[in-house]
Amino acid sequence: MAAFAQSAPCWVDVQLSDLEAGKRFYGGLFGWTFRAGDGMPFADAYSDGALVAALAAKRDGRMPTAWGVYFATEDILATVALIRKSGGQVITDPVRAGRAGVLAQAVDPGGAVFGLWQAGERAGFEKRNAPGAFCWTEVYTRQPERVDAFYEEVFGFRGTDLAVPGEPGPAAGTGLRTWSPPGTEPGEETAVAGRAVLTDAYPEMMPSYFLSYFAVTDCDRAAGTAVHLGGRIWAPPFDVPRGRIAVLQDDQGAVFAVLEPAGPRP
Repeated sequence: MAAFAQSAPCWVDVQLSDLEAGKRFYGGLFGWTFRAGDGMPFADAYSDGALVAALAAKRDGRMPTAWGVYFATEDILATVALIRKSGGQVITDPVRAGRAGVLAQAVDPGGAVFGLWQAGERAGFEKRNAPGAFCWTEVYTRQPERVDAFYEEVFGFRGTDLAVPGEPGPAAGTGLRTWSPPGTEPGEETAVAGRAVLTDAYPEMMPSYFLSYFAVTDCDRAAGTAVHLGGRIWAPPFDVPRGRIAVLQDDQGAVFAVLEPAGPRP
C-alpha cells in the first residue's frame, strides 16, 4: 500500500454504541462490506474490496458518537510535541496499533478533535475520491485565525481563502479556507482539507468539529437512502462549485457529509 504524503488525511473511523447497527446503516448507504478485527470491537469497511474506513464500538458510553479523521505523519512524536507547542492538547499519547502503525489523538485550540497516524503495515485508505470512499474533510470553528495558525504550524499547511456567498444555510457568506500540504502550490488543485466558520447561526453550545465527506454518484438519492435507513438530513442537498453536497446523520447520531462531484453523471 502506497504511503500518504506528510499531513494528508489518511484515515477515518466512527465510534458507535451499536456496531452491528452501524454495519447495516453504512452497508445500506455506501454498499460497504465489513471484516471484523481478530477479537477486537471494530470492523474494517471495504468498498469494492478496497479498505475505506473503520467502525468501532465505543469503549465508554460517554464517548461522542462521531466520525474522526486522522492525518499522516512520518514522526508522530515530533508532531505531538509541535501540537503542544502550538497551543493544542494531546488527548491520547502515541500508542502502537500492533504492526499496523502508531496513532495519537489531539485537540486544536478551538476544541476540534483529530487524529495522527504514523504508518506501519497499514498506510490508510486503499480507495479515496471515488464513490463510497472518503473525499474531503474540513474543521468548523469559532476561532478561525487561531486555528489557521495552528494547522499551518503543525502540518505545514498553506491556506487559500475562498468566498462562498451563495452557499445556503448557517455557513452562508462566511467563506472557506482550503489547506494544501507542504511542498505544493496552494490552491484548489492541491487542497487536502479545509476550515469553515461556526457562525452565530449555530447553537452556542455546539463544539468545534471535523466534518468528513464521502463521495457518492447521486447526492439526493444518498440523502433519501440515509433517511430510509433511520438517519436524518442535517443540511438538504445543495450545489457548490465542487458539486452537490448534503450533511447527514446516521441512525446513532454520527454526522458526516456526502459529495456528488460536479460534472455529468455516469
